[in-house]
Amino acid sequence: MRDRSFLFAAFLVVVAAVLVVIIVRGPGEVTEAGDDVVVAASIQLDQFGLSKAQYQVSESVVRRNQTFSDLLTPHDVDYERIVNLAREQKDVFDVRRLKTGRPYYIYSDSLGTARFMVYEKDRTSYVVFDLGEEPTARIGERRVSVRVKDVQGTINNSLYMTLVEQGIHPTVANRMSEVFAWQIDFTRIQKGDAFRIIFEEDYVDNERVGMGEILAARFVHQDSDFYAFHYKNGDVDEHYDENGKSLRKAFLMAPVEFKRISSSFSRSRFHPVQKRYKAHLGTDYAADRGTPIQATGDGVVTEARYGQYNGNYVKIRHNGTYTTQYLHMSKIGAGMRPGKVVKQGDTIGYVGSTGLATGNHVCYRFWKNGQQVDHRREKFPSVGPVPVEFASDFDLVRDDYLVLLSNPIDPTVDMTYARLLETPAAITTP
Repeated sequence: MRDRSFLFAAFLVVVAAVLVVIIVRGPGEVTEAGDDVVVAASIQLDQFGLSKAQYQVSESVVRRNQTFSDLLTPHDVDYERIVNLAREQKDVFDVRRLKTGRPYYIYSDSLGTARFMVYEKDRTSYVVFDLGEEPTARIGERRVSVRVKDVQGTINNSLYMTLVEQGIHPTVANRMSEVFAWQIDFTRIQKGDAFRIIFEEDYVDNERVGMGEILAARFVHQDSDFYAFHYKNGDVDEHYDENGKSLRKAFLMAPVEFKRISSSFSRSRFHPVQKRYKAHLGTDYAADRGTPIQATGDGVVTEARYGQYNGNYVKIRHNGTYTTQYLHMSKIGAGMRPGKVVKQGDTIGYVGSTGLATGNHVCYRFWKNGQQVDHRREKFPSVGPVPVEFASDFDLVRDDYLVLLSNPIDPTVDMTYARLLETPAAITTP
């Protein structure tokens, strides 16, 4: 009888052990490794690599003047831990760089204590703060997919509006103005001008998060064709024309993203402050106060100071031939001083109305061989052609895009200008 009781008890132990294994492992989660049985736990992770099933997740956005501590203390995280995390993980992410309006997520346990915090730096990257006993931080990147799109159209009002009417993000217009900054004055494009653009867009989970390159483009302006082809190989990363010449010139056409030209270069202009006619040997670009002003070319700063009439200004010598000057800044850029070397596109100051000025603008002045000239009438050389060793490869890239770009955009407008399609011999290699 005692033996039977012992055997029955042993049987119950075995059954209980089997049931525990079945419950723990769940259906379909058993893997075999030789004679051993391995229980594989399946945990579904969210977009940040955390398990939502284990935590209560709340989402919010950083409000104006909120600090890292302000975000965490309401979730039962002690101040000392917050300070230590901010200090020890500063090299990963400086919490002083939290931006107003950016989303963040708090992962709390059943007692309401925050265990993780995720801050979205931008739409493609985020920071995960582990609030455990030994707090850490790590940077995460979402997977970005690139899609190639193309768009064409005829302008009735502006490139910006024509693209928006077709559901294309307006950044494409901005990038086009950058690509053709040395060939086309986009404040002077006309009704009937036409375009075709092949470009990249970046997506995360079917959501557009940004724009990539203008791969190729064609702009029909004032009865002329302008082409752009992006070519990247090693250190070479440029937009070239159909003949392999860089579209980038020695000087930008304008030093600022402007709303309008409020006053052009003139030998006799009625001055709005002095109320008399006098020469205006520059071009005024109206823009919002604080808009960055860029150096239009490589050079060395010769002056960076305040003048009674010029206000805050910077003057740059580019070489023995060319000098430029930028007037009426709200403030001069950090580090701008005589002898400072600047590159094309560097921020040298910010739009304002200091000195003898009636509104926010930058007066851009241009010297050639010691004489002030209208820079908008000057012809500037290209930075350089496709390097000889890449010329053949560039030809292949260009020819692939030309098949599409050379088709008429609008037969009623464009057939006259499809010169490359009609006369392929016009294409020459550098």
